[in-house]
Amino acid sequence: MNGYDLVAQCLKKEGVEWLPCFPANPLIEAAAKVGIRPLVFRQERGGINAADGFSRQTRGKSLGVFASQSGPGVENSFGGIAQAWGEAVPMVYLPGGHGLAGYDVAPNFSARKSYESITKLAVSIDRPDRTTTQIRRAFHTAKQGRPGPVMVEMHGDVMAQEAPEGAAEAYQPSTTMRYAPSRGDVQDALRALLGAKRPLIYAGQGVLYSEATEELRQFAELAQIPVVTSMQGKSAFPDDHPLALGSANRTAPRTVWKWLGESDVVLAIGTGLTRTVFGISIPSGKFLIHSTVSPDDINKDYAVDIGLVGDAKLTLESLIDELKASVGEGGRATDQETISEIRTTHEAWLAEWAPLLNSDETPINPYRVINEINNVVDHANSVLTHDAGNPRDQIMPFYKASAPGGYIGWGKTTHLGYGIPLAVGAKVADPSKFCMNFMGDLAFGHTGLEIETAVRGEVPITTVVINNGTMGGYDKSMPTAMQRFGAGNQTGDYAGIARACGAEAINVDSVDGIAPALEAAKRANEEGKVCVVEIATRQDTRFSVYPDLLKP
Repeated sequence: MNGYDLVAQCLKKEGVEWLPCFPANPLIEAAAKVGIRPLVFRQERGGINAADGFSRQTRGKSLGVFASQSGPGVENSFGGIAQAWGEAVPMVYLPGGHGLAGYDVAPNFSARKSYESITKLAVSIDRPDRTTTQIRRAFHTAKQGRPGPVMVEMHGDVMAQEAPEGAAEAYQPSTTMRYAPSRGDVQDALRALLGAKRPLIYAGQGVLYSEATEELRQFAELAQIPVVTSMQGKSAFPDDHPLALGSANRTAPRTVWKWLGESDVVLAIGTGLTRTVFGISIPSGKFLIHSTVSPDDINKDYAVDIGLVGDAKLTLESLIDELKASVGEGGRATDQETISEIRTTHEAWLAEWAPLLNSDETPINPYRVINEINNVVDHANSVLTHDAGNPRDQIMPFYKASAPGGYIGWGKTTHLGYGIPLAVGAKVADPSKFCMNFMGDLAFGHTGLEIETAVRGEVPITTVVINNGTMGGYDKSMPTAMQRFGAGNQTGDYAGIARACGAEAINVDSVDGIAPALEAAKRANEEGKVCVVEIATRQDTRFSVYPDLLKP
């Protein structure tokens, strides 16, 4: 048994069942020998993004692992790992290394040095007897506190050596450690919430990772506090709940803007509260309670009044216990006035957008596509994700995520093409779900050939491509380049490309063809076939933004 065989045995004990990879790494063969299925992607970022989607759907309980070769493989993987770092996604990256003779020698690319800024841990296996230690550290670190990627560089001249006897048998898999805030801090936080005139819960993806969605619902109902979810936290609270306000991408339902503006006490839970142009900043003047697994998040971007450091599930359980002790087992009386206000505000907002959501225009309006998706999919048994740019900003406010993990929200960094491999990873994690990504034509150009990977790997996903022939919104920022030279415009038969890759493919150019195409895609997926639905759309840069509602 050499080092690669030993790593494969460790991965097996950690529960790894598949290995997205590209293009060559001795670990691929070693993993296959122990029953771990390798799936070779068309390029590094696709495989990393798929491992990312897998980790999100398993809530980090089983981690996505990606392997690449040394040199160009490590260099090309940087963007995908940076995306996982920005999105706080736990995964393990296992690239090859140059070997000790060329390690850290310019111009060789040092993975350990270069990845330190975008991983929680970046280490090398530079001695055979440290192999299991470094792998255990990797899985342990990825899971603890703020989730994130880790990198373990495997030097070929070290890994080719004989592994220490008994190392595989002695390997113990990592476990996730959970901790809770002090009771006194929880009591102070609850007191502030119960004394608020306009309290608000702002829930992030930490609620999903800690599997605290039921506790979040219980606490919101017992305390009668409305809930906003972050972009990454979308689906942590059901969008069809009477206390649901929606998700806070930089676009959001009117209810989100209104309550963020008018709230006086905010409980932010399961979120790092990172300020980003792809989200809505919480206005100043709030009494802010920040619950997070990472103490480094507190007072990072916002001045925090009460910090609750701990696991979201344990924190919510404590809040529920203290609430029941304070006001009784049944919680506070139903706040019919607030629920009615949420409902009427939401209905007025939908009425405002009804002309676009129900538009019959040709080329098709993208909002009509989103409305048809909402009407066709089984929300409780589907996983949807967007892509960067206009598709994200259009679908986030309107898609109704009703089940935990039913939507993968992302956007702190915005790599085009992320949606296809994310859907692949999500489908591998839960084959019972209908997994769809919603993307623009420009994004398809980045990872469209991963459709072939899904076909070859027998991972039946659906991709909806809204094709407007241009980079949406860029005519405003570079009007001369667009008008004189057509910069940013592109053409292509994306359904044709998918068809050539072995997928089912459907072209749609009228509104009455959208729903049948989506139904056909669902049937194709049920039959084990990958499907791409290309819809001819117009550009529409009207977005659900109401910044005036944030002002006092």
